[in-house]
Amino acid sequence: MKELSIGPNDAGQRLDRFLAKAVPLLPASLAQKYIRLKRIKRNGKRIDRDDRLQAGDVLQLYINDEFFDKPREDNAYLTVAVPKLSIVYEDAHILLVDKRPGLAVHPHDGAEYGRTLIDHIQAYLYQKREWSPRGENSFTPALCNRIDRNTGGIVIAAKTARALRVMNQKIRDRELDKRYLAVVEGTPKPADGRLQGYLFKDAKKNRVFVTDKPQPGAKSCQTDYRVLASKGGLSLVECALITGRTHQIRAQFAHAGHPLLGDGKYGKLDKRFDRTFQALYSYKLTFRFTTDAEELSYLDGKSFQVAKVDFVEEYFPGYQI
Repeated sequence: MKELSIGPNDAGQRLDRFLAKAVPLLPASLAQKYIRLKRIKRNGKRIDRDDRLQAGDVLQLYINDEFFDKPREDNAYLTVAVPKLSIVYEDAHILLVDKRPGLAVHPHDGAEYGRTLIDHIQAYLYQKREWSPRGENSFTPALCNRIDRNTGGIVIAAKTARALRVMNQKIRDRELDKRYLAVVEGTPKPADGRLQGYLFKDAKKNRVFVTDKPQPGAKSCQTDYRVLASKGGLSLVECALITGRTHQIRAQFAHAGHPLLGDGKYGKLDKRFDRTFQALYSYKLTFRFTTDAEELSYLDGKSFQVAKVDFVEEYFPGYQI
């Protein structure tokens, strides 16, 4: 028999979902059987699979030791000797980081082991002793949103399980206002408008296509934009996503005849400029909660912005973001 103590980061989870994380080698069907046979108890008493755990609970698991032989833990954060983070904001619950272009957020983006944003964030929290893997049953600091490898900007990381749950709900229900800066070719007209269309994702080609009329499998896409400055055949625009589709800003501006500077996937590289990836940056984030944010309610109405965007200084020197 083994006992698992439920801490703050485990609290609030259904029993079955907690077991899937804390005892990953235990099949869901077998876990359900053990719950039914009372081989999994809470505080010595019967518990159902959809009962929610509370901080201070102790689970008694009368199951074979083989199910506790966890797979090799991903310790990539231990390979980061000196975490390199540009922190925009931090408190006890969340961390806002200004991700530089070229840095992958997760390993599945093709990055090397220990060289992703989440590796650096976990190393940072581990070295500050704000997160100890040995003391957690099911929680690991995680990213709430992601940005393409060659796009820069603000990424939100959750330092607690409750923050992760609440922030994921806010993002899903579009209670965050994210603003992007982009350099596009030409000057969009009108200077303040909305791009509308239908976006189809081709997973095999890892790109999307935009059409003006509905197509089978396509989803509507809308992007508000505002031209901030124009110079030398280029324009600096601020964008706000009404919908949040893959590569939406890049594909919509290319479809409108104004591809992003340096975007070889959706446009054509301009030989006049030494740039081989899109000039796009998620530079500003504002929390606009319309539903209960629980522990994160103090963030409502607050706005955060990166200190600078390199391509703005390069192509529009003197412009203050």
